[in-house]
Amino acid sequence: MIKKALLLTISLWCLWACSENKKIAVNSMEDSGESFKFWAWMGASPEKPDSAYVSEFRKFSKSGIDAVLINTNTDTTLLSRLTPLAIKEGLEVHAWFMAMNRPGDSIALQHPEWYAVSREGNSCFDTRPYVDYYQWLCPSRKEAREHVLRLAENLARVQGITSVHLDYIRYSDIFLPVGLLPKYDLEQEEELPEFDFCYCDTCIEMFKEEHHKDVRALNNPAIDMEWKQFRLNRIKKVVDEAYDRVHAHGKKLTAAVFPYPEMADLMVRQRWDKWKIDMVLPMVYHNFYNEEIDWIGYATGQGVEDLRGNNTELHTGVFLPELTPDELRQAITEARDNGAKGVALFDAGALKPGHLEVLKAYDKNEQVKSRNH
Repeated sequence: MIKKALLLTISLWCLWACSENKKIAVNSMEDSGESFKFWAWMGASPEKPDSAYVSEFRKFSKSGIDAVLINTNTDTTLLSRLTPLAIKEGLEVHAWFMAMNRPGDSIALQHPEWYAVSREGNSCFDTRPYVDYYQWLCPSRKEAREHVLRLAENLARVQGITSVHLDYIRYSDIFLPVGLLPKYDLEQEEELPEFDFCYCDTCIEMFKEEHHKDVRALNNPAIDMEWKQFRLNRIKKVVDEAYDRVHAHGKKLTAAVFPYPEMADLMVRQRWDKWKIDMVLPMVYHNFYNEEIDWIGYATGQGVEDLRGNNTELHTGVFLPELTPDELRQAITEARDNGAKGVALFDAGALKPGHLEVLKAYDKNEQVKSRNH
C-alpha cells in the first residue's frame, strides 16, 4: 500500500509539473511579445504630405498590420520624418533599401570599377542584364562594399526604426523565375555568360589567390564548386559586416531573399541560411514560378527547416497583386502552418479593402496545424 501511494504521489506530481511547465512556456511567449506578424513593403516620397502618411499608417494599423518596410531610397531625412508618424500609429518601422543593386547611385556612378562584370566581360556600369535598373555593384570591391555598408549604417542611426532591411542582397539573376521568362523571350536551361557575374579583375585575382586557378581558364565555370562558393561567401561577408554595424546602433538586420536557400543558391548566389541576420523575408511569389498557393507552404517549410538551430526568424513574403482576398487568407495560413513567424505583403499599394478585411479578421492566435518537416 505504501508503494502504491508513493507511485500515485509521484504520478500526480509529474502531471502537475508538466502542467506548470506548459503554463510557463505559454506565459514566456506572451511576455516576449511574440506573435504572428503582418508586414507591408511600401515606397515613400518627400512630396507626399504628413497627413497622407498618417492616414495610411492608421489604416494599416487598424487592419492588423504590425510593421512597415519603408523605401526612402536611403534618404535618412525622409525616414526620420516618417518613422515617428508610423510609430505613433502603432507600427514598427524597417528601413528598406536596395543593397548590391544600386540604380542611379550618384556616388557609385563616379566609380565605374565598382560594378559587377559578366562572364562576357560586360560591366553593369553601362551594360545591364534584363532591365535598365539592374546596376549591380561587386561585393569583392572593398570600396563598393564599404559604400553599401555606410548606407546601411546611416539608416541604422535613424531614431525609432526597428531594423535595416536589405533588398537585392545578392548577385544578378543567373536564372529568372520560370514564370518571368516569356516576358523577356528567354530560355535558360544553363548558366548563360551574359547573366553570370562577377568576373571583374578583383574577383578573378582574389579567387586565384585563394584557390590557385584562373576562373577564366575553366571550361565550365558553372560546375566549379569553389567558384560558386567564393561568390556565396562574398555576399555573406557584406551581410555579416552589415549585421555588426547595424547592431552597434541597437538595430536589427533583416533582408528580402529568394524563396528558400537551395533555390536562392542556384538562382542568385544567395545562401541566406548561412548569414548572420535577425530575420529573413523570403519572397515566395508563387505565380512567378507557375506554382499554386500551397507552394507557399512548401517553400516556407523548406526555409524554416534550413534555419533550424539558427536564431534567424522567417517571415514569408507574398505577392499581393495576384491574390484575391480568399487566396490571401489561404496564403497566410500556408505560411503560418509551415513555421513562418509572419507574412509580408508586397506591396502596400496593392492592398484592396477585401485584403484589409482578411488581415483584420485573421486570428493570429489560432492554433497552428502540425507540420511534417
